[in-house]
Amino acid sequence: MTVNDNKVVSLIYTLEVEGAVKDQTTVENPLEFIFGVGSLLPLFEDNIKDMTIGDKFDFNIEAKDGYGEYTEEAIVDLAKNIFEIDGKINEGLLEIGNVVPMMNSQGGVIPGKVLEVTDDSVKMDFNHELAGKNLHFTGEIIALREATDKELTEGLHGERAPHDCGGDCSSCGSNCH
Repeated sequence: MTVNDNKVVSLIYTLEVEGAVKDQTTVENPLEFIFGVGSLLPLFEDNIKDMTIGDKFDFNIEAKDGYGEYTEEAIVDLAKNIFEIDGKINEGLLEIGNVVPMMNSQGGVIPGKVLEVTDDSVKMDFNHELAGKNLHFTGEIIALREATDKELTEGLHGERAPHDCGGDCSSCGSNCH
């Protein structure tokens, strides 16, 4: 069996960014995903396609093909009052360097890093933390199997499973079915 569409892949990897380890998995806690459903960077999947259990990988993904280039357009000034709940801002929320989940115009959640706080505004950076960075992956395929019909429908960990949040998907952060 080879790594291909609709296969559940288990792998271990080390991600190095600028010579330092940024992320790493272990045999006890591998990365598991369904290949071909768009859950990983396309070039990551391209680099492991057709591998088998025991195959090792070592490849680079340039910034433009990973999380994109760092852009100044992703730095935004927001009105401070949008962070209020019942007229108050939670203590510690708007600290420099904090990452705050925000909702975009399509209802998706995107993380924003607090850069600056003034009396009436908050400057946030919505670039991905790895934007502008070249990625170096090394690792090994450790397990491989066919995805079940349920996994293909609902996701490997049930992330696309039908649920009932009363029709207000903003409260559960999912796509309603």
